Parts: sequence; C-alpha cells; structure tokens
Amino acid sequence: RAEVSKVRTGMLKAFVEGRFTYSGVEGAERIVADSGADVDEDGSVIALRAVAVDGRSRAHLGGRSVPVGVLAELSEQLIAVHGQNDQLRLLRPAEQRAVIDRFAGDAVAKPLRAYQEVRTEWLAVIAELTERSTRSREMAQQADLLKHGLTEIDAVAPEPGEDVELTEQIKRLAAVDELRAAATEAHVAVSGSPDGDPDAPGAMGLVSEALRRLSTSEDNVLRELAPRLEEASVLLADVGAELGTYVETLDADPALLEKVLARQSDLKRLTRKYAADVDGVLAWADDARRRLETMDTSEEALAELALRRDQLAIQLSAHAAEVSAAREKAAAELAAEITRELSGLAMGQAAIDVTVEQRPAEHGDTHALTIDGRAVHAGADGVDDVELLLRAHDGAPPLPVHKAASGGELSRVMLAIEVVLAHADT
Repeated sequence: RAEVSKVRTGMLKAFVEGRFTYSGVEGAERIVADSGADVDEDGSVIALRAVAVDGRSRAHLGGRSVPVGVLAELSEQLIAVHGQNDQLRLLRPAEQRAVIDRFAGDAVAKPLRAYQEVRTEWLAVIAELTERSTRSREMAQQADLLKHGLTEIDAVAPEPGEDVELTEQIKRLAAVDELRAAATEAHVAVSGSPDGDPDAPGAMGLVSEALRRLSTSEDNVLRELAPRLEEASVLLADVGAELGTYVETLDADPALLEKVLARQSDLKRLTRKYAADVDGVLAWADDARRRLETMDTSEEALAELALRRDQLAIQLSAHAAEVSAAREKAAAELAAEITRELSGLAMGQAAIDVTVEQRPAEHGDTHALTIDGRAVHAGADGVDDVELLLRAHDGAPPLPVHKAASGGELSRVMLAIEVVLAHADT
C-alpha cells in the first residue's frame, strides 16, 4: 500500500521495483500485452511503484505508466504473499502430504484419482455388505411384508385407471332403466318412430322434408341453404346411429352388476392398504419390486458382495502402492530442493528430510487394506503418512520440523517450500 509515511525523512519519494518472468502464465501474459509494456530481451518485464512526499502515487510496467490496478492484477498472477503465520500450516500432517502431492504433480495426481474412484466403490460395497449382514433379520421381515403385498396385488391384477372405469360402469348398470328411457326418447326425437308413424317423423324426417322443399325451389337464395341442411342431415344420422348402438349395449343384467361390484370391492381393499387409487397401488408394487432386489440376504448374495469387495481391494492396493511409490520418489527430490533454498535463508547447515510411510491400520479399522502382507489404513488421500523432518546442523538427528525449528526457522522452512512449489505449481 502506497503511504507517505513510507518515504524516508529528507527524501522526495519511495519506490519498490521488481523484475518478473511470466512466460506460460496466461493471465500475466495478457496483462503485459494489454498494457503495452516494453519486454526485455530475456522475456522479463520491470514493474515499479512509487509514492512521493506530496502523496502522489505512480505505477509503471515495462517503462509505461499504468493504473495501479494493473500492477495489482499482475501481482496476483505472479506473487505468493508469505505471512508470518503461514508456517503454522506445516504442523498439520495433511498439509505436509499436500506439499509433496503438489510438488509431484501428475505423477501422484493420476494414480490418486484412480485410487479414490475405486475406493468410493469399495466403501459402498463394504457398507452394503455390512448392512445386509447386520440387518439380515430386519430386512428379511421387511422383504416378507413386501412379498405379501405383491402377492395380494398380483392376485387382483389391477389395470391402470380401472377403478375410475368401474365407477362409471356401475353408474350405468345401476341406472340402466333411466338411461335406456332417455336414450330411446332421444333416438326417436332424432330418427323418428321405429314403426314409421308419419305423425312422429323425428328431426331427420323434418330436415329431409325441409331439404326437399328447398331443393325444388326456383329461388336461388333458398337453394343455397340446401347444402347446410344436407350437413345437418348427415350429423343427425350419425347421432341417431350412435344412440341406437348405445340402447342396444345397455344390459339390465343383475349378475353383471354384482360381478362389477365385487371387482370394485377387490380394488378398494387394495387402495385402503397401499395407495389412494389403483395407479398408486401399481406404483407401490413397482417400488416394492425394486426394494426387494436390494434386500437379498441369501448366502449367495452375501458371497457375491464379499467377492466384489475383495476384487476391489486388490485393485485399490495396486493404486495405493503406485501412489506411495510416486510420493517416495518425489520426497527425495523435494527434500533436496528445500534444503538448497534454505542455504539462501541463513540456514546453510540445515537439511530437510521428507519421509513417506504407510499408516498401519488399527484394530477394528473398517477401512483396512492389505498391502505386501501389512494391514494399512486406506484414507481418502491414500495410505501414506508424510512427515517433514529437519536436521538443524550436520550430525543433528532429524526431528519433526515443529520440534527441531524455532518460530523464525519454521517461517524460513515454509518460505523455502513456497519457492520450491512455485516452480512446480504456479
């Protein structure tokens, strides 16, 4: 932050200047190009920030005056700010493992992703096997209830929407006399008397008579109305035919009504127990069949799950071993590079060791995995415990960094790690 208080007494301004290389950092390349900065022959660019005693602030990039925000954007792309409490992260084992994984890059990331995918399935199979084994009695009882319900539903064999159709059919059968009378009278009104009584010609007869009179008229206006009457005649003929068919299908059969009522009673027994209507009963049956598929507690089903668990464990062990090997290889390189950086931070006699050891599984560990005959804990990030050890000087025993280093030394170790990781992970 540019403050006048930063200007030393007797001086006109204070400034900070840095030379940056940014090749390969897409965001930084864009910022430098957009600002029109002059880039040196070695591909670096100089950034400068100054504040004068009168409070005025200036920012330059590659010899060009730029807004202060441009330097802020550039610094976000290229600078990691190291605070005095950052070293506390080194006290966490997970953070130490993250350091080596970032340094190793894809060499660890790829087998670790494969390990995590297989581990997810492995844990799911273990959980299902455990649940089926421990809850076998409860699941067997639930399965019996579901099977009983399905047997009862299958015995009735309802069809979708059948309850609605039966209700309508019962209404018709119960009121067959009234319906027949209404349909018969409507049929006579449309088609005329069945015995050909000329005094009851019906709508079709009246329309036919009107059509005859219009068709023989010499008036053009009247003749033009004839086609519309022809359409009405066709429509009336269709309605009359349908009414006649309806009357013929009406059957005042007490036995049929009794049979339909009995069927309705069977359906109501199902809807009282399983759902509000027949469609809901069928949905319950489908869900019950799906649940039964996951409730198989037979010895064959448990053996199949156990076999799948063991197959996944073999795959998981192979991936875990690959992750461990990649970490061990990266550990030696990481330790050497951190040690080299410490020599420039007034810790020339110090050296860093990075150990990678597989974490033994405790008794009763449900996530235990056997690798090379040893039971290890299969955690979300592999089977390894990673630890940073510090040898303060030649001949000193390697100790965990939080035991061997003072607060200031711990900060320098953290800064050295930041510098090393900057080369491996921008």
